[in-house]
Amino acid sequence: MIYPSIDKILNTVGSKYILVHVASSRSKQMRDTGHFQMKDNEYVSKREIGRALEEVEKGLINIENKD
Repeated sequence: MIYPSIDKILNTVGSKYILVHVASSRSKQMRDTGHFQMKDNEYVSKREIGRALEEVEKGLINIENKD
């Protein structure tokens, strides 16, 4: 089972493509800078991509829709 649930995150993001872009960008940023928005023991996931998804789910990453 994937945590966090992609279906729950899509309710706030709206598009799988946007979610993939944001999560991959954030995970690369985590890897390159070592900056995390939560404490290490607060994350469920061990990998950066999962941690990026957790940050999106918790509302720590704001996604602006430019239409």
